[in-house]
Amino acid sequence: MTIFTPVTAVNYLNKAFLLFFLIGFFGYASAKEHHFLVLNYHDIVGAEGAKPPFNSMDVSVDHLEEHLGWLKQNGYKIVSVQNILDAAAGKDTLPDKAALLTFDDGYLSFYTRVFPLLKKHHYPATVALVGTWMDGNVTADEPGKPLLNWEQVREMVQSGLVEVASHSYDLHKGVNANPQANSQAAAVTRLYDDPMLVYETDEQYRERINAALLKSAEFIFQHAGVRPRAMVWPYGEYNQIAVQASREAGMPMTMGLVDGFNTVADISALRRLIMVDNPDLSQFAELVTGMRTGRSLRVAHLDLDYLYDEDPEQTEHNLDAAIQRIKDMHINTVYLQAYADPDGDGNADALYFPNRHLPVKQDLFSRVAWQLKTVARVKVYAWMPIMAYQGKAPESWYVQEWRDGKAQNASHVYTRLSPFNPEARQYVAEIYEDLAKHCSFDGILFHDDGILSDYEDVSPVALAYTKEAWGLPDQFEQLHATSKMRMAWAQHKTELINQFTDELASRVRIYRPGIKTARNFYALPLLKPYSEEWYAQSFKSFLAHYDYVAIEAMPFMEEAENPKQWLTQLVKTAAKQPDGLKKTVFELQSINWKTGQKIPMPVFIGQLELLKKLGAGHIGYYPDNVFEDQPRLADLQQHFSLPIQP
Repeated sequence: MTIFTPVTAVNYLNKAFLLFFLIGFFGYASAKEHHFLVLNYHDIVGAEGAKPPFNSMDVSVDHLEEHLGWLKQNGYKIVSVQNILDAAAGKDTLPDKAALLTFDDGYLSFYTRVFPLLKKHHYPATVALVGTWMDGNVTADEPGKPLLNWEQVREMVQSGLVEVASHSYDLHKGVNANPQANSQAAAVTRLYDDPMLVYETDEQYRERINAALLKSAEFIFQHAGVRPRAMVWPYGEYNQIAVQASREAGMPMTMGLVDGFNTVADISALRRLIMVDNPDLSQFAELVTGMRTGRSLRVAHLDLDYLYDEDPEQTEHNLDAAIQRIKDMHINTVYLQAYADPDGDGNADALYFPNRHLPVKQDLFSRVAWQLKTVARVKVYAWMPIMAYQGKAPESWYVQEWRDGKAQNASHVYTRLSPFNPEARQYVAEIYEDLAKHCSFDGILFHDDGILSDYEDVSPVALAYTKEAWGLPDQFEQLHATSKMRMAWAQHKTELINQFTDELASRVRIYRPGIKTARNFYALPLLKPYSEEWYAQSFKSFLAHYDYVAIEAMPFMEEAENPKQWLTQLVKTAAKQPDGLKKTVFELQSINWKTGQKIPMPVFIGQLELLKKLGAGHIGYYPDNVFEDQPRLADLQQHFSLPIQP
């Protein structure tokens, strides 16, 4: 066992930070390489199938022809899997504006409608086949559409235009994911054994995925005469364990369903732009050029503590009401509490998912997140503390402050584990890892507990790191002696916490590679940058580290004399930074915690409309109260909802 002294802690953190720097540097370098586009389609229907009501995944053959025409007119070159593999191996280069066409599920329409177009234009394409479906084992909850047969597959392969990819043998289905019997993607879900009340172990999961991918590759070879070189993940769900299993099964290229471009530097998990709601020509052009970026966020912030009840039936009733309310709002994002904080002090006393370190209040987050994703059709961010965990960790792991002439346990309302302590960091990282193993979600919202005052952290390991890594004094009196020294100390602490959250996000991405990150940010460090000294928070540095900065745009909490003027200054100050408005979520308050009263709806709507007028694209609020209809749903539908976009 490694004994962590201040010196070994410094070495550990230095190595960790160097690793993340190198990952970031080379990630940036590869992003500048030549990129290519992957388009994803499913069933291609005739004119009769393109009329409402229709399957949202279907695209009409007329629209597909328009898409292909647009690509040609705009200089795109359709390439094959072989072209990409050759470029990745350094044997060739891709043309400018390279695009790969992929069609999932192996529908008959690929032979009757797509293949003739491929021959007409001499375009290559990839079709992804589901083994059990090709075997005739299509269950009632899977699409009852005609599928390809093997004779048709072999004919298309022999044409040289069609690459056969695996869409798994038997992973294109849901499996029991939690005690509430939610069915989630088999490729990434730890099976829940209801009779035994246990989850699949890491080893059992790995063995199941390895066996499934090996079987899929062999099955396609036996029937099509070619071995698949690409794995197309069912529902776009994959993780690093599955990617490794695919590589070992002879499929070095895999494909998900995250929007974006790709580079040949990494073909292990390609991004694909999925076509839904039968986009017409103008919508298709917007999708390809915009990649669904630049779209506004509307965020509701949900407390599981509000919805949980000791009576399971009441909990289910509360959850159903909350999910229906979110669906009726027509928003696109929910920040969902994943930790239990019954006393409201901001510290995690327990968690709502299985984990190694804290009590499980109820295994609930997985169920609620999945229902929000599938019923309300929103992106779900797991709202998690960075440092504020009240477990049975040693006292030496926690932040210390300088008080009464000596270092003592911090008196802040947040009882925070020290980001300087390697063992504390590992403890938190394992909690995040357990969240990602057991739950399906789209992002992480880092809580506002990630702060260190100008009197923190003066624990021995923190002071040793301050001296060894940053070259600053290891005595509090010297660190606090001048404003220049205090700010230098604060800026280093800001970056330390940022890098810690980067590490946590990396742990999550082992199991949920596509997640985005957001972090709560206090308003004062934006309005008065010198206050970074008191918070260890910087708007500029947050913009560099996170996909979104969730700023607490709460004038009543800040006791602003003129809330309208305060919000105006907040937005205008954020707009001065590059991407300041593009990456900032302005979170309003629906409760005045100073008085305990609801924010009157005319005031709330006035602030909401003011933010929009000032150019704030991303807006949220906290908290949402389904029991008291606060904020009022009818007003949210009029002022907060978003139009449906393909």
